Amino acid sequence: MNNTDISTAGYANVNGLRMYYEIHGNGGTPLVLLHGGVLTIDMTFGAMVADLSANRQVIAIELQAHGHTADIDRPITLDNLAGDVVALLDQLGIEQVDMFGYSLGGLTALRVAMLHPDRVRRLVAAATHYRSSGYHPGIRPPQPELSADRMPTMEEFQQWQESYERVAPHPDQFFALAEKATPAPDDVDGWLESELQGITARTLLVIADNDFVRLDHAAAMRDLIPGAQLAVIPGATHTGLLRRIDLLLPLVESHLSEKS
Repeated sequence: MNNTDISTAGYANVNGLRMYYEIHGNGGTPLVLLHGGVLTIDMTFGAMVADLSANRQVIAIELQAHGHTADIDRPITLDNLAGDVVALLDQLGIEQVDMFGYSLGGLTALRVAMLHPDRVRRLVAAATHYRSSGYHPGIRPPQPELSADRMPTMEEFQQWQESYERVAPHPDQFFALAEKATPAPDDVDGWLESELQGITARTLLVIADNDFVRLDHAAAMRDLIPGAQLAVIPGATHTGLLRRIDLLLPLVESHLSEKS
Protein backbone atom coordinates (compact mmCIF):
# COMPACT_ATOMS: atom_id res chain seq x y z
CA MET A 1 0.00 0.00 0.00
CA ASN A 2 1.34 3.43 -0.90
CA ASN A 3 2.05 5.98 1.79
CA THR A 4 -0.27 8.94 1.85
CA ASP A 5 -0.45 12.28 3.62
CA ILE A 6 -4.20 11.89 3.98
CA SER A 7 -5.57 9.63 6.68
CA THR A 8 -7.06 6.52 5.10
CA ALA A 9 -9.11 3.77 6.66
CA GLY A 10 -9.85 0.26 5.54
CA TYR A 11 -10.46 -3.35 6.44
CA ALA A 12 -8.30 -6.42 5.85
CA ASN A 13 -9.36 -10.05 5.99
CA VAL A 14 -7.00 -11.42 8.62
CA ASN A 15 -7.25 -14.84 10.29
CA GLY A 16 -11.03 -14.82 9.94
CA LEU A 17 -11.36 -11.21 11.10
CA ARG A 18 -12.44 -8.20 9.12
CA MET A 19 -9.79 -6.08 10.81
CA TYR A 20 -10.03 -2.29 10.79
CA TYR A 21 -6.96 -0.10 10.41
CA GLU A 22 -6.10 3.53 9.68
CA ILE A 23 -3.04 4.99 7.98
CA HIS A 24 -1.86 8.51 8.78
CA GLY A 25 1.12 10.44 7.42
CA ASN A 26 4.15 9.09 5.59
CA GLY A 27 7.89 8.62 5.77
CA GLY A 28 10.31 6.70 7.94
CA THR A 29 9.78 3.37 9.64
CA PRO A 30 6.01 2.85 10.05
CA LEU A 31 4.70 3.16 13.59
CA VAL A 32 1.96 0.71 14.61
CA LEU A 33 -0.42 1.89 17.33
CA LEU A 34 -2.21 -0.72 19.44
CA HIS A 35 -5.02 0.47 21.73
CA GLY A 36 -5.98 -0.64 25.23
CA GLY A 37 -8.51 -3.29 26.19
CA VAL A 38 -12.16 -2.36 25.37
CA LEU A 39 -10.87 0.94 23.95
CA THR A 40 -10.84 2.26 20.40
CA ILE A 41 -8.06 3.94 18.43
CA ASP A 42 -9.63 7.29 19.16
CA MET A 43 -10.02 6.75 22.92
CA THR A 44 -6.37 5.64 23.25
CA PHE A 45 -4.46 7.72 20.72
CA GLY A 46 -6.86 10.41 19.47
CA ALA A 47 -4.91 13.21 21.15
CA MET A 48 -1.55 11.95 19.84
CA VAL A 49 -2.09 10.76 16.26
CA ALA A 50 -1.52 14.13 14.61
CA ASP A 51 1.81 14.63 16.37
CA LEU A 52 2.96 11.04 15.92
CA SER A 53 2.20 11.09 12.18
CA ALA A 54 3.75 14.50 11.48
CA ASN A 55 7.00 12.98 10.19
CA ARG A 56 6.24 9.29 9.81
CA GLN A 57 3.63 6.84 8.65
CA VAL A 58 1.33 5.67 11.45
CA ILE A 59 -0.78 2.51 11.20
CA ALA A 60 -3.45 2.34 13.91
CA ILE A 61 -5.19 -1.01 14.32
CA GLU A 62 -8.37 -2.09 16.10
CA LEU A 63 -7.98 -5.58 17.51
CA GLN A 64 -10.46 -8.46 17.58
CA ALA A 65 -13.91 -7.36 18.88
CA HIS A 66 -12.70 -3.80 19.48
CA GLY A 67 -14.06 -0.69 17.79
CA HIS A 68 -14.79 -1.20 14.11
CA THR A 69 -13.45 -4.78 14.14
CA ALA A 70 -16.24 -7.29 14.78
CA ASP A 71 -15.71 -10.28 17.03
CA ILE A 72 -15.38 -13.85 15.77
CA ASP A 73 -15.76 -17.23 17.45
CA ARG A 74 -12.25 -17.33 18.87
CA PRO A 75 -10.84 -16.48 22.28
CA ILE A 76 -9.08 -13.15 22.72
CA THR A 77 -5.53 -14.17 23.57
CA LEU A 78 -2.26 -12.30 23.29
CA ASP A 79 -0.92 -14.86 20.81
CA ASN A 80 -4.02 -14.51 18.63
CA LEU A 81 -3.84 -10.71 18.72
CA ALA A 82 -0.12 -10.70 17.92
CA GLY A 83 -0.69 -13.08 15.02
CA ASP A 84 -3.40 -10.79 13.64
CA VAL A 85 -1.08 -7.77 13.74
CA VAL A 86 1.70 -9.62 11.90
CA ALA A 87 -0.77 -10.96 9.32
CA LEU A 88 -2.02 -7.43 8.65
CA LEU A 89 1.53 -6.16 8.17
CA ASP A 90 2.11 -9.02 5.72
CA GLN A 91 -0.96 -7.97 3.75
CA LEU A 92 0.27 -4.37 3.68
CA GLY A 93 3.70 -5.50 2.51
CA ILE A 94 5.49 -4.01 5.53
CA GLU A 95 8.53 -5.87 6.80
CA GLN A 96 9.61 -3.88 9.87
CA VAL A 97 7.84 -1.39 12.11
CA ASP A 98 8.06 0.52 15.34
CA MET A 99 5.28 -0.21 17.82
CA PHE A 100 3.52 1.80 20.51
CA GLY A 101 0.99 -0.14 22.53
CA TYR A 102 -0.98 0.70 25.64
CA SER A 103 -2.16 -1.89 28.20
CA LEU A 104 -3.64 -4.79 26.17
CA GLY A 105 -2.07 -3.22 23.08
CA GLY A 106 1.27 -2.98 24.86
CA LEU A 107 1.11 -6.65 25.79
CA THR A 108 0.28 -7.49 22.18
CA ALA A 109 3.23 -5.42 20.96
CA LEU A 110 5.54 -7.18 23.41
CA ARG A 111 4.30 -10.55 22.16
CA VAL A 112 4.98 -9.56 18.54
CA ALA A 113 8.50 -8.51 19.56
CA MET A 114 9.05 -11.88 21.26
CA LEU A 115 7.68 -14.09 18.49
CA HIS A 116 8.84 -12.01 15.50
CA PRO A 117 11.92 -10.07 16.66
CA ASP A 118 12.89 -9.17 13.10
CA ARG A 119 9.61 -7.29 12.58
CA VAL A 120 9.97 -4.72 15.41
CA ARG A 121 12.70 -2.06 15.40
CA ARG A 122 11.63 0.06 18.38
CA LEU A 123 8.94 -0.63 20.95
CA VAL A 124 7.04 1.48 23.45
CA ALA A 125 4.94 -0.61 25.85
CA ALA A 126 2.86 1.49 28.23
CA ALA A 127 1.12 0.17 31.38
CA THR A 128 2.17 -3.45 30.92
CA HIS A 129 3.40 -6.33 33.05
CA TYR A 130 4.92 -9.80 32.54
CA ARG A 131 3.28 -11.74 35.39
CA SER A 132 -0.24 -11.36 36.81
CA SER A 133 1.40 -11.28 40.25
CA GLY A 134 2.91 -7.95 39.20
CA TYR A 135 -0.40 -6.19 39.81
CA HIS A 136 -1.15 -4.37 43.02
CA PRO A 137 -3.52 -6.22 45.38
CA GLY A 138 -7.16 -5.81 44.45
CA ILE A 139 -6.70 -5.36 40.69
CA ARG A 140 -7.28 -8.96 39.55
CA PRO A 141 -9.87 -10.00 40.56
CA PRO A 142 -11.18 -6.50 41.29
CA GLN A 143 -11.51 -5.66 44.98
CA PRO A 144 -12.70 -2.04 45.11
CA GLU A 145 -11.80 -1.59 48.76
CA LEU A 146 -8.13 -2.28 47.91
CA SER A 147 -7.86 -0.64 44.50
CA ALA A 148 -10.40 2.18 44.24
CA ASP A 149 -7.73 4.83 43.74
CA ARG A 150 -6.22 2.90 40.81
CA MET A 151 -9.31 1.70 38.93
CA PRO A 152 -11.13 3.46 36.05
CA THR A 153 -13.91 5.78 37.11
CA MET A 154 -17.53 5.33 36.10
CA GLU A 155 -17.16 8.41 33.90
CA GLU A 156 -14.22 6.84 32.05
CA PHE A 157 -16.09 3.56 31.62
CA GLN A 158 -19.07 5.46 30.19
CA GLN A 159 -16.78 7.24 27.72
CA TRP A 160 -15.34 3.91 26.58
CA GLN A 161 -18.80 2.45 26.06
CA GLU A 162 -19.95 5.48 24.06
CA SER A 163 -16.80 5.38 21.91
CA TYR A 164 -17.40 1.70 21.18
CA GLU A 165 -21.07 2.20 20.38
CA ARG A 166 -20.28 4.98 17.89
CA VAL A 167 -18.22 2.72 15.62
CA ALA A 168 -18.83 -0.96 16.42
CA PRO A 169 -20.64 -3.17 13.90
CA HIS A 170 -22.70 -4.50 16.83
CA PRO A 171 -22.97 -1.62 19.31
CA ASP A 172 -24.82 -3.70 21.90
CA GLN A 173 -21.83 -6.01 22.51
CA PHE A 174 -19.67 -3.71 24.66
CA PHE A 175 -20.22 -5.65 27.88
CA ALA A 176 -19.67 -8.94 26.07
CA LEU A 177 -16.35 -7.54 24.83
CA ALA A 178 -15.36 -6.48 28.34
CA GLU A 179 -16.10 -9.96 29.68
CA LYS A 180 -14.33 -11.73 26.83
CA ALA A 181 -11.20 -9.54 26.91
CA THR A 182 -10.73 -9.58 30.68
CA PRO A 183 -8.71 -12.84 30.88
CA ALA A 184 -6.24 -11.90 28.12
CA PRO A 185 -3.71 -10.00 30.30
CA ASP A 186 -3.21 -13.14 32.40
CA ASP A 187 -1.70 -14.84 29.33
CA VAL A 188 1.60 -13.30 30.46
CA ASP A 189 1.89 -16.08 33.05
CA GLY A 190 2.75 -18.38 30.14
CA TRP A 191 5.59 -16.17 28.92
CA LEU A 192 9.12 -17.50 29.39
CA GLU A 193 11.71 -15.14 30.78
CA SER A 194 13.94 -16.27 27.93
CA GLU A 195 11.35 -14.87 25.49
CA LEU A 196 11.58 -11.44 27.12
CA GLN A 197 15.36 -11.73 27.12
CA GLY A 198 15.19 -12.48 23.39
CA ILE A 199 13.51 -9.18 22.48
CA THR A 200 15.84 -7.30 20.13
CA ALA A 201 13.73 -4.15 19.68
CA ARG A 202 14.96 -1.08 21.53
CA THR A 203 12.30 -0.99 24.23
CA LEU A 204 10.83 1.76 26.36
CA LEU A 205 8.49 0.70 29.15
CA VAL A 206 6.19 3.42 30.48
CA ILE A 207 4.16 3.10 33.66
CA ALA A 208 2.08 5.47 35.79
CA ASP A 209 3.16 5.91 39.38
CA ASN A 210 -0.32 4.79 40.49
CA ASP A 211 -0.74 2.12 37.81
CA PHE A 212 -2.27 -1.34 38.08
CA VAL A 213 1.31 -2.64 37.92
CA ARG A 214 3.75 -2.33 40.82
CA LEU A 215 6.82 -0.18 40.18
CA ASP A 216 9.20 -2.91 41.35
CA HIS A 217 7.60 -5.32 38.87
CA ALA A 218 8.04 -2.83 36.04
CA ALA A 219 11.70 -2.44 37.02
CA ALA A 220 12.16 -6.22 36.99
CA MET A 221 10.61 -6.33 33.51
CA ARG A 222 13.03 -3.63 32.37
CA ASP A 223 15.93 -5.75 33.63
CA LEU A 224 14.75 -8.79 31.66
CA ILE A 225 14.54 -7.02 28.28
CA PRO A 226 18.03 -6.25 26.95
CA GLY A 227 18.77 -2.54 26.96
CA ALA A 228 15.22 -1.61 27.97
CA GLN A 229 14.46 1.71 29.61
CA LEU A 230 11.71 2.52 32.13
CA ALA A 231 9.87 5.81 32.47
CA VAL A 232 7.42 6.58 35.29
CA ILE A 233 4.68 9.16 34.69
CA PRO A 234 3.99 11.00 37.96
CA GLY A 235 0.57 11.77 39.30
CA ALA A 236 -1.25 9.34 37.02
CA THR A 237 -3.28 6.15 37.18
CA HIS A 238 -3.39 3.32 34.64
CA THR A 239 -6.06 5.12 32.61
CA GLY A 240 -4.92 8.63 33.52
CA LEU A 241 -1.54 7.95 31.92
CA LEU A 242 -3.14 8.57 28.50
CA ARG A 243 -4.13 12.08 29.57
CA ARG A 244 -0.54 13.03 30.41
CA ILE A 245 0.45 13.54 26.80
CA ASP A 246 2.54 16.54 27.91
CA LEU A 247 4.93 13.95 29.38
CA LEU A 248 4.10 10.83 27.40
CA LEU A 249 4.40 12.22 23.88
CA PRO A 250 7.94 13.66 24.27
CA LEU A 251 9.10 10.35 25.78
CA VAL A 252 7.69 8.37 22.86
CA GLU A 253 8.99 10.79 20.23
CA SER A 254 12.46 10.81 21.74
CA HIS A 255 12.63 7.02 21.93
CA LEU A 256 11.46 6.54 18.35
CA SER A 257 13.88 9.10 16.96
CA GLU A 258 17.06 7.95 18.71
CA LYS A 259 19.81 7.22 16.19
CA SER A 260 21.44 4.28 17.95
